[in-house]
Amino acid sequence: MDRSPHVDIRVTQRLSAPADRVFDAWLDPDIAGKWLFATAWRPLSRAEIDARKGGSFCLADGKGADYTGVYIEIARPRRLVFTLNLDNRPRVVTRVTAEIRPLKTGCELRLVHEGVPLVQAGAIENRWTGMLYGLGEMLESRGRALPVSAAS
Repeated sequence: MDRSPHVDIRVTQRLSAPADRVFDAWLDPDIAGKWLFATAWRPLSRAEIDARKGGSFCLADGKGADYTGVYIEIARPRRLVFTLNLDNRPRVVTRVTAEIRPLKTGCELRLVHEGVPLVQAGAIENRWTGMLYGLGEMLESRGRALPVSAAS
């Protein structure tokens, strides 16, 4: 059992996309595969998502980094809770909660990642900050690409 100190990470991001689009971006494999754990240098080669309570996911970059977990709660479009295995180490299982609050324009996403090993906390917080920024940019560019009738 991992006995090293653990911390909770909190990241908040305001997004111009509506709450339902932001929520769906977490569970649609085609969309999640473009931003969730993906980078320009390490795009995902596989995104498998069984989007139901008790369902699992596996996001892999094809170079040894697999991100896996199980959905604990799916309350569209406001709350998503799942476990997350860190660095292919089955003994380091953390919990992520994403809460999405609709605003007059867009939404606010509050993410809490619980049980992160202290030695990885800074890097993981930076990673979530970057991923959520990328999510916002991706959804904004997708929204611009839609015809006006489809975007409303």
